[in-house]
Amino acid sequence: MDEAASNIVEHALRVRGRNLRPLFSTSANGQVLAMCLRQPELLDLMHKADHIHADGMPLVKFSRFWSPEPLPERVSTTDLVHAVAAKAQAAGASFYFLGATEEVNAKAVDAMQQAYPQLKIVGRRNGYFTRNEEERIVADIRRKRPDILWVGLGFPLEQQFIVRNLDRLRGVGVVKTSGGLFDFLSGSVRRAPEWMQRSGLEWAYRAYQEPRRLALRYLITNPLAVYALWSRSPLR
Repeated sequence: MDEAASNIVEHALRVRGRNLRPLFSTSANGQVLAMCLRQPELLDLMHKADHIHADGMPLVKFSRFWSPEPLPERVSTTDLVHAVAAKAQAAGASFYFLGATEEVNAKAVDAMQQAYPQLKIVGRRNGYFTRNEEERIVADIRRKRPDILWVGLGFPLEQQFIVRNLDRLRGVGVVKTSGGLFDFLSGSVRRAPEWMQRSGLEWAYRAYQEPRRLALRYLITNPLAVYALWSRSPLR
């Protein structure tokens, strides 16, 4: 987590003012694995990212069995944003938050500003917009030139948005996909207890919180994610 946060802030500051394409950083969890398994075009989309964080304990545990360089820990975006914010505040790096509803976005930004009073938040925008409005939003981001842009539109919309606009976002240091991050920052959704996070059971807590929306999704995606991992193990 600390290494990931340092890399994001250091890269953003290193390229500041150079008008380069931003570093595209994203994350993968069980839902992403399952969707990429069923839709190869989504796997191609993920491969366009410069790096991918493992935002799920099954990926971390899998790497410990089969990878010559196992992952030391899960890098949850919900935790990463705080690790990055602490370093960005100290280094003078700026944020822009794009995503969620207007109410949730505003509450999330306010919560971050209260938690990190010296953090430079140069802009924010809710995630409900049409393709016709996209050019104006990208222009606003470019004009404000955040060092780090957090995009929370959900998978795969946020990846598609970034890939479409990477060239037009020149001058932004890092673009980080965020999934449902703003819901957690705003307090709209609560995190699972820490022991459930460590055990890879945060999905169960989320399903308990929103059974109508998430229970069926997890019943479908979890077995597919396990298959996606197992099908690539040396024992297959």
